[in-house]
Amino acid sequence: MSAAADRPELSVVIPCFNEAQNVAAICAAVTEAAEGHADSHEIILIDNGSTDGTRSIMRNLCLGDPRIRAIFNNRNYGQMRSPTYGLYQAEGLAVIGMGADFQDPPALIGELLRKWRGGAQVVLGQRRSERASLPLRIVRHLGYAFLRRYGDYPVIPGATGFGLFDREVIDTLAAWNEPEPFFRGMVVESGFRIALVPFDRPARAAGESKNGFAALASFALSALAGSAKSLLRLPLFLALYTGGLAFLLLLAAPVALFLDGPIWWLLGFGFGFALFAILLLFLGLIGEQLRMLAERSRNVPLVIEEERINFPAGRARPAARTLIRRP
Repeated sequence: MSAAADRPELSVVIPCFNEAQNVAAICAAVTEAAEGHADSHEIILIDNGSTDGTRSIMRNLCLGDPRIRAIFNNRNYGQMRSPTYGLYQAEGLAVIGMGADFQDPPALIGELLRKWRGGAQVVLGQRRSERASLPLRIVRHLGYAFLRRYGDYPVIPGATGFGLFDREVIDTLAAWNEPEPFFRGMVVESGFRIALVPFDRPARAAGESKNGFAALASFALSALAGSAKSLLRLPLFLALYTGGLAFLLLLAAPVALFLDGPIWWLLGFGFGFALFAILLLFLGLIGEQLRMLAERSRNVPLVIEEERINFPAGRARPAARTLIRRP
């Protein structure tokens, strides 16, 4: 499928990890929506090392419908590399990325296509509401505020990665050779025309969320390292502020001679630990960016495939940092 005329109009890419309870249902829902709104379509399921029977169900789905294709990674490559790799393997004129758990509603496929046909190069689903715990909502709010203040480009609050991307967008971003692709940030950074589709995000249809605290923290750190390079200048400003504060404290030190109690000891230790935490934070961010530079120099693929099913013969269009194994 090299010529535009040979491409499906729509590709829907669905990353999976232990989604045995959802994968058949999401494929049925996506097929129904795509048949109603697209001239032609394909569904690409990319499995990231499932252990719960997801792969067996994917094989049966591929046997039942040649438009359903499957990629099996040889291990779990995380929540950024595997979904992005799947997007890069799509051949559609428009490519939709969505989750397998129905939190990205297949019913919105028609609206995404309508805005794309209207001229938008990127159409992102924007979460209006979500059934999430109060601590998680607070953390997300603070994270968005932090990125808006220090990021190298504007962030879109509520954009989860669910959306439609024009063929030109996919091909452009695939050529960036990002070793840890924070795809939703790359989309904004690229400057393509973006339209938004607000929606109320439902709860998972079945199964358990794979986004635990550790996974979300890792995702956030990669986002900060990749999209907030100006943070490297922030320690200089903090040094000025903390230097001024230290000067004031030194001036106030003689007053402590006339005070009883441990209050100044507590303040001293508090400031010391706060500065130590700030130092560790920025050292961590610098280390993350150095790690990304090292990954670029290694030129490793995003994932290594174990198997692929239902991809047409000769369809081995290598995307950036991919390793294609022909069927």
